[in-house]
Amino acid sequence: DGGGTFSPARLLKSYGGLVAIGVLALVLLVWAPDSLSAFRLGNLGKYCAWAIAAIGIGLAWGRGGMLVMGQGVYFGLGGYAMAMHMKLEAAGPGNVPDFMTLYGDGTMPSWWEPFRSGPFTLFAVVALPAFVSFVLGYGILKRRVKGAYFAILTQALAVAFATLLVATIKQTGGFNGLNTFTTFYGQNLYDPEVKKRIYLIAAGVVIACLVIVWQIYRSRFGELLVATRDAEERVRFLGYDPANVKLVAYVLAAVMAGIGGAVFVPIAGIISPSNVDAAASILLLAGVALGGRASLFGPALGAIAVGFGQSALSERFPTQWTYFQGALFIVVILLLPGGLASIGSKLKALRPTRTATPTAADEAPADAVAVA
Repeated sequence: DGGGTFSPARLLKSYGGLVAIGVLALVLLVWAPDSLSAFRLGNLGKYCAWAIAAIGIGLAWGRGGMLVMGQGVYFGLGGYAMAMHMKLEAAGPGNVPDFMTLYGDGTMPSWWEPFRSGPFTLFAVVALPAFVSFVLGYGILKRRVKGAYFAILTQALAVAFATLLVATIKQTGGFNGLNTFTTFYGQNLYDPEVKKRIYLIAAGVVIACLVIVWQIYRSRFGELLVATRDAEERVRFLGYDPANVKLVAYVLAAVMAGIGGAVFVPIAGIISPSNVDAAASILLLAGVALGGRASLFGPALGAIAVGFGQSALSERFPTQWTYFQGALFIVVILLLPGGLASIGSKLKALRPTRTATPTAADEAPADAVAVA
């Protein structure tokens, strides 16, 4: 094709991801609310919350090469920030959450008070994961910690965070977490229409995060992030600091995890240490690996698939479903290291390659060609 000619193939290559995001938006925002029951729609909303965090993991791990095993921390920061606001909203002006009276003397810590404000809570959902991830990421990445050591440090962070939550029962509800919510920004959580609107918020955030990541992957920063993953020393030789490049991706992943946690709380009706510990973080990673960590849709679809599989298998096989899930991960890792997103390329590689049809000149004897 000429440089200025219209090419459908080139257009599809450039904007095919955006078209696919549009198709997914129709499924999540139009088909699902009209076709699924309230229970199934609520489950899908929880899967969407996990998918938001998984999209960030795909950015940090799939494109940045950082095995982030502590995203449950940022999921929990966003989730607990939203849960604190909802508990204070349920308690009413001037009152304290019910568990503080049950476990303590009924006094509320001063750092709870700002979360009475809805706008402040939305700010905290983004700002807390961003601040914590920046401080930790700066300290770790600037010291050139990477690989297994980076993964161990982030996982240790998740364990420490969950342990802290369990130990502070008077301030955070301890092992039971925060639950028994009644309203969400003034809306009755028992109203089916309110639940549907909250689901639409979760699905809309998934689409928005996919669009953001799609644009990042097409940008110069996205190319630099992949270059940092594959050839860090060369990037440093070209005058860029790989730590800064990774830090941006790490903070973005943390913010997405925090938003996912905030969306999860009104849908699930609870946030507890079991939702943010090392096991929860690994489950998020498993979904990203299953879908395909380096692809655009793989992390989100993998997280949704893991959530759906967990629910479906636990309903049919209450005691054995974890074995089925573990076997699925083993099969995928052994046969599809690139996740389910790599099935297309695997099938394409199996196709027999076409050989060019020889021309008359190719079939002519060598002496005839020489005479010609």
